[in-house]
Amino acid sequence: MRNVLVVEREASAAEAMVRDLRRQGYSAHSVDTGARALRAHHDAGLVLLSLDLPDIDGPELCRSLRAESNVPLIAFTHTDSELERILALKAGADDCVATTWGHRELGARIEAVLRRVRPKPPTPETISLRPLHIDPRTREVRLRDRVVNVTSKEFELLYALAADPGTVVSRKELMARVWGSSWVQTSRTIDTHVSSLRAKLGSSRWIITVRGVGYRMGHAWQMPETSAG
Repeated sequence: MRNVLVVEREASAAEAMVRDLRRQGYSAHSVDTGARALRAHHDAGLVLLSLDLPDIDGPELCRSLRAESNVPLIAFTHTDSELERILALKAGADDCVATTWGHRELGARIEAVLRRVRPKPPTPETISLRPLHIDPRTREVRLRDRVVNVTSKEFELLYALAADPGTVVSRKELMARVWGSSWVQTSRTIDTHVSSLRAKLGSSRWIITVRGVGYRMGHAWQMPETSAG
């Protein structure tokens, strides 16, 4: 969803848009003709399309793209013509704006379009690894009927591991799922949260470190009810 294809004939304008999109966290690249857009849009999560192209009429390109895929499509016009915007919207664009936009407005419009087309995530289910219970609806962790007070990130980390207790989850994947980041080289964030969770759950056996890879849920739930932690 965060891979944006910019379709713009003017090289300097395209470079500026790609640069601004990358600053906002998107992966972006550009093409300068409608024909190239038709070949390149399959790998895009969103197309940002100029209505002023050298080879294909803007609304016609919108219709062609929409006929081939449901890729989110935002058209833009250099003339701020109401008629152009109407024609683009009728041709299948999800939005159409003038190039007088500010960078923040463009980012907001992209996010608004992506929210509309993004599939809704399935409702998360309660996880029971007796005697540990994790309820995502109430954000509550219970161990032997005792509520374990965890922070928001600790909850998300524990849920990510417990969702598939037999699987090792890499540090990179945990950073992406819980913190929305891929920065793991020098970060001690995961280690700190794992250490805190182990202390709160009363046993290091709940979360197992797999050296050089990541973490997985352990077998602490198989301990006798009288065991510590």
